[in-house]
Amino acid sequence: MASMMNTHVAISHTSSVSAALVAVSPPTQVSHVGCACSPSTLSFECLTAPSRCGRVCVCACHRVACSAPVLPPASMLSSALRVASPHFVRGTRPTVSRLPPVFVHLPFAIMSASTSAPCGTGSGAGAGAGAGADHPRRVLIVGGVAGGASTAARLRRLDETAEIIMFEKGPYASFANCGLPYYVGDVIKDASKLVVADNALFHDRFRIQVRTNTEVTAIDTEHKMLKVRKADGSEVQEPYDACVIATGASPVKLPIPGIEGPGVFHLRTIPDSEAIRAWIKRHNATHVTVVGAGFTGMELVHSLRDRGMDVTLVERLPHVMAPMDNEFAAPIEAELKRHGVDVVCGDGVAEVLRPEAPEDPCRPMKVKLASGREITTSLVLSVAGARPTSQLAVAAGLEVTPRLRAVVVDSQMRTSAPDVWAVGDVVQSYRVLDHLGQVVPLAGLANRQGRVAAESIVGLDTHMREVQATAVCRAFGITISMTGWLDKALQHDAERWPKGSYHVIHTHPGNHASYYPGATPLHMKLAFSAKDGRVLGAQAVGWSHESVVRRIDVISMCIQMKGTVHDLAELEACYAPQYGSAKDPVNVAGMLAVNVLKGLAVLSDWDAVMAAANAVASGEAQADAEADSGLVVDVRLPEEFAAGSIPGAVNVPLETMRDASALDALPKGRPLHMLCRVGQRAYIAQRLLCQQGYDARLLSGGYQTYLALQPRGADGWKDIVEEYLRDLDK
Repeated sequence: MASMMNTHVAISHTSSVSAALVAVSPPTQVSHVGCACSPSTLSFECLTAPSRCGRVCVCACHRVACSAPVLPPASMLSSALRVASPHFVRGTRPTVSRLPPVFVHLPFAIMSASTSAPCGTGSGAGAGAGAGADHPRRVLIVGGVAGGASTAARLRRLDETAEIIMFEKGPYASFANCGLPYYVGDVIKDASKLVVADNALFHDRFRIQVRTNTEVTAIDTEHKMLKVRKADGSEVQEPYDACVIATGASPVKLPIPGIEGPGVFHLRTIPDSEAIRAWIKRHNATHVTVVGAGFTGMELVHSLRDRGMDVTLVERLPHVMAPMDNEFAAPIEAELKRHGVDVVCGDGVAEVLRPEAPEDPCRPMKVKLASGREITTSLVLSVAGARPTSQLAVAAGLEVTPRLRAVVVDSQMRTSAPDVWAVGDVVQSYRVLDHLGQVVPLAGLANRQGRVAAESIVGLDTHMREVQATAVCRAFGITISMTGWLDKALQHDAERWPKGSYHVIHTHPGNHASYYPGATPLHMKLAFSAKDGRVLGAQAVGWSHESVVRRIDVISMCIQMKGTVHDLAELEACYAPQYGSAKDPVNVAGMLAVNVLKGLAVLSDWDAVMAAANAVASGEAQADAEADSGLVVDVRLPEEFAAGSIPGAVNVPLETMRDASALDALPKGRPLHMLCRVGQRAYIAQRLLCQQGYDARLLSGGYQTYLALQPRGADGWKDIVEEYLRDLDK
């Protein structure tokens, strides 16, 4: 361990008594073997201009003072050789392989002192063409966390000689911001667990300089210079060969009276989470109002409820998890309510009201909604989204998008300015299928962008693929995941995806073989092109967390590889009863979609069926309207039908459908929408009737989908959730 904390370079010659052992750590000691110099503390020497300080070690008898004891590995080795080796050829920057026979011992963090080009980059590739033998590439990274830190680490692996400096405005350069909601909720109890890499690790393992609590205030792209404000308030100019902007995103601050006062918090950094925890403890908080029901909102609600606090979740849009289709948000709302969360959708915050006696720290505040309802609460967490923190880029004249002002980059993460890259939440990504710009604030994406940027800087021909916004979230016992284009997004983009140009199907398989104990329902929806079957997007919810993620990950890869539903149908998945079924849920979705493409399964229009059902339920149905919309035929058993069905449906059990009397009772001149619990029996009935000359169609997903599609879908899903829990108890 001691060798990992210090940097040692030992050099000995068989033909000379001149040798040296150089150690670099405060205080830095030097010991010469067979040299007239006695052991003493090292100082530093600037061999080049101050802006390109080599900060090279020499022994005490060659001392030249330098104010900044920072030592690049290549320079350190070069200096040691100048002092120790009479065979050193001046005017060159040798690698270990060029030296006379020597013994060199280095810890792995600085094993390579070679100044040759990184493997695979070729000569003259990458940024900073002026970086020659005496001028290593200088890369300045503005911002850390996922994008900036990944860029720095990858760059060091590609170029051992580069001078890499990362500036971070806050106190932590690399931390897991995805874990912040769980730290707030006390699931994670120690903030240090969220720190991925501290300054010492960056230096010891990568020789990357990290300057925390340091703000970059301007980027001069013409002169390739950063203006930097240090923690003490002083300002310096930092030149660069390559600059990477990784400033991330900032919380959306709603234009609401009272939102900026005490007791209202946003969540983006570790200090933010520490402030929330301190408020909860200091005020003995018992109730929290979470504004925003996206990913962060869901995670906060879950962890704070587990902490024992009462929670009200407020969402201005019609349902939680706004990107998802309504029927998939419904089971999440049902699960939230089942765990005692007060869910308020379709009603935004109008004002935050504070007590008249602010000196009373325990007096609660009130949140007034647009509807007039007032919520008494101990604190407010506003997590209504984030926007790119692009002020630096805008001021530097870089191209940004009109609305969100995200930095525009190409497939190599290069901006509109020479030798300036950008990564992470601050940039615009490009969507799969249509290649249009979109801001996708995901940690995995930021890491991949950092890798691409680093490789671009050193000249590798690496490009980012289009993104599909694959994501997952957990709310108590239920997990929800999505990838690609969802039905809602396709409907919104009707110009490119008009009605009939794509299909959507619902399936409700078990997560594994039903006969193996612990099987749970998995609800999936798949969108695919009507022209060629290309997979467009998918979403899933279920109570087996790993099963939900596994299926969406598989479909995500299919989308990325421009796969079709035929690929899903032919997927060769792992199978054992405790992990899946002989027909994996992905296979089932693919097979149903293939049936649709082949014309074997004709899908009903759920919107039209729902409209007709609602008209029947309200007593407003007209005879001609019923004829136009068709007849719903419920093929379940009579007892199932009696427990609940779509208004206006008739019950013809599948088991009796082949009887002549049953067939004669069904009209051939109207569309027949076949319904069962989840769709399997309805498909059998649909195939039977089609071969008898009927216009039979399939309501994919069956009665479970109908329950979720109702205006109060969450209430409809309560029956499904309760049924699942009863089965689980058995």
